[in-house]
Amino acid sequence: MFIVHVFVNVKENCIDAFKAATVQNAKNSIKEAGIARFDFVQQQDDPTRFVLVEVYRTANDPAKHKETLHYKKWRDDVAEMMAEPRTAIKFFNVHPDEEGWE
Repeated sequence: MFIVHVFVNVKENCIDAFKAATVQNAKNSIKEAGIARFDFVQQQDDPTRFVLVEVYRTANDPAKHKETLHYKKWRDDVAEMMAEPRTAIKFFNVHPDEEGWE
């Protein structure tokens, strides 16, 4: 598995719009064959901070995801909502193993 944590800080007045757009993106993303999980979480002590936890089946699947219409729509819709550029950290799973994500 190829796991990406995307860290997002949005403008305070954009929280609700960002959440709506990202939930829609997540619902469509999880339907992709190359995505095992697509979680979207909000920080408890700072509601302007979010993390997307994207679990891809292969290292090639993030590039495929970025070519989908729903990703491009999300990217464009939320661009002006960002308080700063989003960042990401990439991981490989240790536990569970590959079968544990099914």
